[in-house]
Amino acid sequence: MSAGIEYIVKRTNRLHTVGVAILIVAVAISCTGCADKPDWRVTDDGILEYNKPAPGSDYRLRTLEETDNYTLCEVTYESRGAVIEGLIRMPKTAAGKGKSVPGVVLLPGATVTKEGEQGLARYLESIGYASITIDQRNLGGIDMEADLEMFLGGVEPIEHRMVYDALFAAEVLRKQPNVDPDRIAYLGESNGGRFAIIAYALDSDALGVVAISTCGYGIDAAVAAGRIRDPEAIRFYRSIDPDTYLSSIRPHHRPGKFVMIHSLNDPIIGYENAQATYIAAGWRKSLHTIETEGHGYSAEMNPFLESELAEIFS
Repeated sequence: MSAGIEYIVKRTNRLHTVGVAILIVAVAISCTGCADKPDWRVTDDGILEYNKPAPGSDYRLRTLEETDNYTLCEVTYESRGAVIEGLIRMPKTAAGKGKSVPGVVLLPGATVTKEGEQGLARYLESIGYASITIDQRNLGGIDMEADLEMFLGGVEPIEHRMVYDALFAAEVLRKQPNVDPDRIAYLGESNGGRFAIIAYALDSDALGVVAISTCGYGIDAAVAAGRIRDPEAIRFYRSIDPDTYLSSIRPHHRPGKFVMIHSLNDPIIGYENAQATYIAAGWRKSLHTIETEGHGYSAEMNPFLESELAEIFS
């Protein structure tokens, strides 16, 4: 049993009791405006659904740097009760010739800031891609216990909102004048890779996702083994597990691609866990490995990133 699944199993029974206790209050709160179609829901199969974000003037840009090669802007937008801050890095090479460039939604791993992710953003800029990197809520950290409690009480979990934040970021990037709105992909590291996979599955206009040093939680295997039994807990855990989306959402997309890059000597997420997620993907896919010990992006991954993104955006 992986550490993630073991954590989930230990919390499920107790939290179901707590969730039922607050359900009456939560339902009363959530019924305000019940005549409107809800814009957040989870299907019986555990698939998260959101109405597509439609940012207009509700995001703000401020130029931080401008050079001959790129422009770096700070972006802020309101998303489901929180102000999300990000950085948009825009290459000038193609844009200066009157051409639009593809864009990448870049989601850092847990504890990593948008500034800390600029090494990868700079590499993307050097090969001709715009990017938007956001500070995820709690800097990408998650609290499954609290989120399950919220879900059982009818309240939108933070992890679901983090997916929406990424979807909103993609729409902001699509609105930039030098970005081709039809050529958008997601790229995430570690925890950010999990959110990138789910956001891509929900964004039917995106062309692909690159997941670095990540894996799913293997919830279906835990359910099959009888380690999680409560139906509502199962529905929640499936909704936050990238593995849930690997085969169910693909038919709704334009031809896209699922890419994983992983170190064979990753000390945080073992390669065998990444393999399990890769095998579960039922669509066009690639898995690349490096041997250097470490977790997350490294320059040794650049050749794979360059070739895979070129294929995704071709």
